[in-house]
Amino acid sequence: MKKTILITGGAGFIGSHVVRLFVNNYPDYLIVNLDALTYAGNLENLSDVENKGNYKFVKGDINDTLFINSLFEEYKFDGVIHLAAESHVDRSISNPLEFIQTNILGTMNLLNSARQIWKDNTEGKLFYHISTDEVYGSLGSEGFFVESTAYDPRSPYSASKASSDHLVRAYFHTYKLPVVISNCSNNYGGNQFPEKLIPLAINNIKNSKPIPIYGKGENIRDWLFVEDHASAIELIFNKGKVGETYNIGGNNEWTNIDLIHKLCEVMDKKLGREAGESAKLITFVKDRAGHDLRYAIDSSKLQEELGWKPSLQFEEGIEKTVDWYLANQEWMDNIISGDYEKYYKEQYEGRE
Repeated sequence: MKKTILITGGAGFIGSHVVRLFVNNYPDYLIVNLDALTYAGNLENLSDVENKGNYKFVKGDINDTLFINSLFEEYKFDGVIHLAAESHVDRSISNPLEFIQTNILGTMNLLNSARQIWKDNTEGKLFYHISTDEVYGSLGSEGFFVESTAYDPRSPYSASKASSDHLVRAYFHTYKLPVVISNCSNNYGGNQFPEKLIPLAINNIKNSKPIPIYGKGENIRDWLFVEDHASAIELIFNKGKVGETYNIGGNNEWTNIDLIHKLCEVMDKKLGREAGESAKLITFVKDRAGHDLRYAIDSSKLQEELGWKPSLQFEEGIEKTVDWYLANQEWMDNIISGDYEKYYKEQYEGRE
């Protein structure tokens, strides 16, 4: 193999799309997928590539210092694409310590191992850290986040990601570790764990259950199709300038309530329901603590310097997303019931 690439969190939503892209596009690279298989990690997301000769799954926790050190010693990684993270804001509010441990200390473990293994030769090496637009805080009705926007995190989740971003930059400046960072807007698409708004709403609409909307649904997010995000990650990994940050956005701003109305409209059509039927399920609930009003990404740096642009707009993307979930009801059923955990045991336990 020409290179060995570590992708952390590769069994998760975004990670699985990145792993699939790299396994398929780089047959002469060994792609090592490291995932702890916590609640959001699901190896069924990668059943189509699990038998490829250039793919290797390793179950492990980035918080385990000795394990991470031994993994780097064994594989001598040429590159790291770091996606493993606790990512749900609501969970960070109820259990902030878990986010501090994984997002900050886990990232430190990876940085230290990369620094140790690359200390004599960083030529062709890269530590790519995937982050979020939430580190920038909240926007008013105007303006966009750019790479130089001051950090202003408002939740334990965004604070932990901001901290990990700072550590990655510190290792670049202090130790000359070759790093790159990207901050992305809200992702959507197939394989997303149904605690997040879009898959949760799709599942509830299909089963005629209430669709919970925080506050008045006025919060605004920029939505990025997950396959477009994966293509941006591939481009940045190959052509991004060491030490730089790139913002990745979908140029698709929607209020939560408008998004849900659009989703209801699509679902009514797909399910053969009378127009407006699904919208009757919308239920407003008490707003999330510290709920940021608006996120919006200016990704012009990525577009102008590296030539990336999103392949589709939200209306087309949401149709594709709905089609995926309706065609993969067994996947959703396994997630809801917890049976997705059985997949690992059936496929991997006893094989090593």
